[in-house]
Amino acid sequence: MRIDFHASAEPTLGVEWELALVDRETRDLVSSAAALADLAGPRLAHPERLHQELLRNTVEVVTGICHTVAEAVDDLTATLGTVMDAADELRVDLMGAGAHPFADWSHQQLTEGHRYEELINRTQWWGRQMLIWGVHVHVGMPERDRVMPVISSLLTTYPHLLALSASSPFWAGQDTGYASNRALMFQQLPTAGLPFTFETWSAFEQCIADQTTTGIIDSMADVRWDVRPAPHLGTLEHRVCDGVSDVRELSALVALVHCLVVDLDARLVAGETLPTLPPWQVQENKWRAARYGLDAIVILDDRNRERLVTEDLDDLLERLTPVARRLGCEDELRSVADIPPRGSSAQRQRRVAAGHHGDLVAVVDSVVQELRTSLGR
Repeated sequence: MRIDFHASAEPTLGVEWELALVDRETRDLVSSAAALADLAGPRLAHPERLHQELLRNTVEVVTGICHTVAEAVDDLTATLGTVMDAADELRVDLMGAGAHPFADWSHQQLTEGHRYEELINRTQWWGRQMLIWGVHVHVGMPERDRVMPVISSLLTTYPHLLALSASSPFWAGQDTGYASNRALMFQQLPTAGLPFTFETWSAFEQCIADQTTTGIIDSMADVRWDVRPAPHLGTLEHRVCDGVSDVRELSALVALVHCLVVDLDARLVAGETLPTLPPWQVQENKWRAARYGLDAIVILDDRNRERLVTEDLDDLLERLTPVARRLGCEDELRSVADIPPRGSSAQRQRRVAAGHHGDLVAVVDSVVQELRTSLGR
């Protein structure tokens, strides 16, 4: 199977931001995506930038092709402002988190569409459990044969992005003990989770051909890896982050992904052998970040050196600062360092729950309000 990669001439950006819809009174999920799209769509300059997803309790706002982090965030917030106005008319709020604290999966309604019906038909109970939301960042790649080495090396910083964005500590009314329950829920789908790593593009093509032949997937759209190529767009798609409730944090995470991809690609072009980790270490680091969030101690290399993820993050940000300066996102990258002192969303949610005697409605209130406040509403 030949998979053409439509390379990007420059490291462009695209961002996809999934958001849950919650009732203004009960704070439970509501299946209002179609009504919201009908109301907001005609008001948008680019109605194609508002999507419906697998479940009718979810919408996704996406950017066009952007060149800087600031442009991408401005694009998202412009769309989101119009969507939020329409949501207000419907008495619905938008929630940016990796999971809903207390919703019942069995009450959720599927969006109509053959692709979604086939997914649920195949995955059954696990597919219906997917009350999860994330942020996906696309970065344009100039050459097909550099995509796989960069993906393999990006896995060394997987725990950093997951720990920073972790926002799904509660599930079905219970504290899971995890900072990101979403990360471990999503990997239960047969084509989701950590990517396989390949030394060459042809090896990737062979994998996709084999999975197609054996009926595992019908197309590349069914490949739901945490980091994957998007050949039709000419991008590398980073799907590690939990849902985000704060625009400033969103811009920080997008900047970090943008800088990481551009830095690794430049080092590869310069002839450097990019750092990688054995698969078992990548898997362990993902679990540690999902479990402990910003308190995770991660494995750094094949000599099994370990370090607190926030300490390693400090060095990473320093190394990437010249890259951020070239990309015009130095301020956004610098704001990554503001997340640990404030606490990740998972930590903030737990603080709210503790301060309200375990009331998870108060947690939803706080997450909803963070988004509104960050948008100046």
